[in-house]
Order: sequence, then structure tokens, then C-alpha cells
Amino acid sequence: MDINALFEAVYPPLFRYCSRLTGDPDAADDLAQEAFVRLLDRGPRGPAHGLRIWLFRVATNLIRDAARQKGNRGRILAGTPPPDPVPSPEGDMERRERIQEVRAALEQLNPRDREVLLLRQEGFSYKEIAQVVRVAPTSVGTLLARALERFASVYEKEKQGDGTPE
Repeated sequence: MDINALFEAVYPPLFRYCSRLTGDPDAADDLAQEAFVRLLDRGPRGPAHGLRIWLFRVATNLIRDAARQKGNRGRILAGTPPPDPVPSPEGDMERRERIQEVRAALEQLNPRDREVLLLRQEGFSYKEIAQVVRVAPTSVGTLLARALERFASVYEKEKQGDGTPE
């Protein structure tokens, strides 16, 4: 197993996943790196696909542990969105508002709903999502459908509540 190739392939989506869950790019970088350190400590064994799942599971557990240590699980996604590399005037403002609306809606979901939605957004298959969140693969479709329904409901309420210009 070429660890450098694995890092190049898995680090960017792992970082995005951690960043979306924490809302903090610096913490996301630390968490993604910690997952890789733990992989090196245990020794990379098995196919790259299995290691990818393992890394996301470790990162998810690290995020949960950090939330428990702070004593505030409801703030996993609190904070500001990651900064854009090149800010553009009006489009950037609208994009940031949408990001805040989505983040606020995600904050109101339970942790498992957030995790399955974000893992699916990262392109994980149902089987992979099941392995990361430790549920039966046959339940992932139902979990995703319910999480999407809850997200859509909360998101619409957020938009209606914030529909007035400031």
C-alpha cells in the first residue's frame, strides 16, 4: 500500500467532510491529519477502499469525541463557513447566505442525520455509509430519505424565518 497515493486520494474529501462537520477548517485539518497518523500507527493493512472507510470512521469518531469533551454536541457545525479563496462581490454574498442557511439547518439535525447526509455528499456508497456510521447497509436508504426530509423541512423554516433583508 502506497501511503502517499492514499493520502493524495483521500485527504481532500476527508478534509471537506471534517470541515463541514466542524465548521472550522483548522480543526478539520487537524482531525484529518490525526486520522492518518492513527492509520500509520496501526499500519496500513488491506485495500485502499477499506482504508478510506476506516479513515472516515476514525475522523467521525474524533469529531464526536471532541464534541463530547466540550460538552456541547449541538455545536458540531457551529462557526463560520470556510473562507473562499477569491471573494466576488454579490455572488459571494448570496453564496455565504446560502451556506449559513444550510449550516443552520444542519445544526438542527441530529448527529447521525448530519453524518449520513455529508457522507453521501462526499460520494460514499450506501455500504460505505453503513460502515462509517455503524448501521445495517439495508437501513441506509431509509436513514438518508428521512434525513433529507428532516433537512428540507428545517431548511424551509430557516429560509422563511430569514427571508427578510438585514
